Amino acid sequence: MLRSRKRLLLLLSTLVSLLIVTALLYMLGMTYLEGQPRGFWRAFEWAGESLSTTGYGADSSWCHPLMIVYVVLVQFIGVFLVFLVIPIYLIPFLEERFETRLPKDAPKMSGHVIIFHHSPTVATVLDELKRAKIKTLIVEEEQAEARRLIEQGHSILYGNLDEGVLTRTYLDKARALIVNSTDDRNATTILAARQLGYTGEILALVENPYHRQPILLAGATAAYTPRHILGAALAGRASQKVSPTVAGIQHLGNKLQVTEVRITRESVLAGKTLSEAGLRQHSGVTVIGQWFGGKLITPPLPGMRLEPGGILVLVGAPESIRKFIELCAGTKELRRHGRFLVAGGGEVGSKVVELLTDAGEETLLIDNQPRPGVDILGNVLDTQILKQANIQDAQAVIVALSADTTTLFTTVIIKDLAPDVPVIARVNRAENVERIYAAGADFALSISQVSGQLLAWRLLGKETVDIDADLRVVKVSVRGMAGRHPDELGIREKTDCSAIAVERGNDLLVEFGEAFRFQDDDALYICGSAEATQKYAETFPQN
Repeated sequence: MLRSRKRLLLLLSTLVSLLIVTALLYMLGMTYLEGQPRGFWRAFEWAGESLSTTGYGADSSWCHPLMIVYVVLVQFIGVFLVFLVIPIYLIPFLEERFETRLPKDAPKMSGHVIIFHHSPTVATVLDELKRAKIKTLIVEEEQAEARRLIEQGHSILYGNLDEGVLTRTYLDKARALIVNSTDDRNATTILAARQLGYTGEILALVENPYHRQPILLAGATAAYTPRHILGAALAGRASQKVSPTVAGIQHLGNKLQVTEVRITRESVLAGKTLSEAGLRQHSGVTVIGQWFGGKLITPPLPGMRLEPGGILVLVGAPESIRKFIELCAGTKELRRHGRFLVAGGGEVGSKVVELLTDAGEETLLIDNQPRPGVDILGNVLDTQILKQANIQDAQAVIVALSADTTTLFTTVIIKDLAPDVPVIARVNRAENVERIYAAGADFALSISQVSGQLLAWRLLGKETVDIDADLRVVKVSVRGMAGRHPDELGIREKTDCSAIAVERGNDLLVEFGEAFRFQDDDALYICGSAEATQKYAETFPQN
C-alpha cells in the first residue's frame, strides 16, 4: 500500500472520530448549558460547519461562557486542521503522484552485468562497462539510492531478495553478477543466484578478508578485497623497496641510479619545456618521466612543460645527479631514507604499515583511536601532533583516512607544514580525486579505481585503469647501429623509449655528446613501459 493511501485512511478515520466527538460534546453543552437540546444529526452538522470553517447555519449564538469557550476552541481546531491536512496528506500525495515510479521489472536484456547494490566502490567499473558498450542492471534495495541512480541515467531494478528480485533480472542470460553489499548479504545473494540455477560468473567485493573463503564456498567465482589492494598500491607508490619506479635498474649496480626531484615554484626549471632546460647536455641526466596530478607523463617529449610542484624522474650516474641538483636551483631531491608517516590506522592504513614494515621501511602510525600498532594517539588535523611526528623529516606521508573531507584538509595542513614531503592519499569517492590533487596531494587513489581495475580486468580481459606506472630498464644490443648517434636513430620518437646509458667494456656512458657514436660491442640500456620496450624490439630487431 502506498504511503499516501495509508495517510488518507488515517486522515479520514481521524476526521470522522473528531466530528463525532465534537458533535456529542455539542449535544451535551446545548442540553445542560444552554437549555436547548439538539439531536445528533443537527449537532453533527454544526461540527462539520465549525471544523471546516465554512460558517454556521441555525446555531450562531450562545449565552453560557463555557459553551462560548467550547465553540471558540472548535473554531481554532478547524483552522489548524486545514493547515495540518496539507503537509500530512496533500504534499506527500502530490510527491508520490508526480515522482518517478521505481521500476520493479527489468527490460528484457541479455549479455548484461548485474550489480547487486550500488556504492562508490563500483562507480569506475560502471564507467568502464559503459565504454565497452556492455549493459548493466543495478539491483538496489534502498529507495532513495534507487531514485538517485535513475536520475543519473542508470538502469536499475528496485526490490529486495525477500521479494525474489533476482528472478526479474534475466539472471540466466546475464554475463556476470557482481555482489557489492555487506558480506553476509553478499553470501545470501550468491546462494540465491545459485539456487536459481545460475552457472555464470559471480564476483564478490569482500569487506573483511577473513570472509573471503566463506564467500567462495557460498558459490562466488572470485572474491576481492579492494581495501587491501588499495593499501598495497599506496605502499608501492610510497616505497621503492615495495615497488621500484623503474624495474631492472638494479642490474646496473651503483653506476646508474633513479632519482625523483621536486620542481618548486622558485626553481629555474619551473615552466620551461624539456628542450629549453637542456638537462642532458648540461648535467648528463636523462628525464624518463614527470609525476604531475598523480599521473606519470611518459615518454617525456621535448615540448613537455616542467610543472611547478611536479616531480621529475631522472636516471643518471651519481655524479650526474649531484651536478643536476647544483645546476638547477629550486629543485629538491626526494628523500629515500627516514620514516613514513601513516595517518589512519583502519584497514587500509594497517595494510600500508604491514607492507612497508615487511619491506624493511620504518613507519610511524597516527590515529585517534587506540588501535593495535598505533604509535601516536591523536588527531592528525592537530598540527602539534604532526610536529611531534617530525613531519619535516618524513620520507612521505600516506593519508589513509575514511572520510574524503578529512583527507583533503589533512593534505592542506601537511603541505603548509612540510611542502616538500610527498603526500600519498587514499580517496573513497572517485569524484573527489581531483579535489585532493588540488589540495596538494602528489598521488591519490580511490577504492573505486582499484575495484574498477579488478573487475574490468576480469570482465573485459584487459587492464583498463592505471594504478601506477610500469617503467623498466632493458639491456639491448646495438647491432646494426655502429657509427650512428642515438639522436640520429630517433629512438624516443619511434618507440617512446629513452636511451639512458651505454655499456662499453667496463665503462658506463651516460652522456652522448656530438662526437659520440655507437660501437659494435656496445650494449644500450633503454627505459620505457612494457608496450614501449616491445615497440623498440619491433622497430630495432636484434637479429
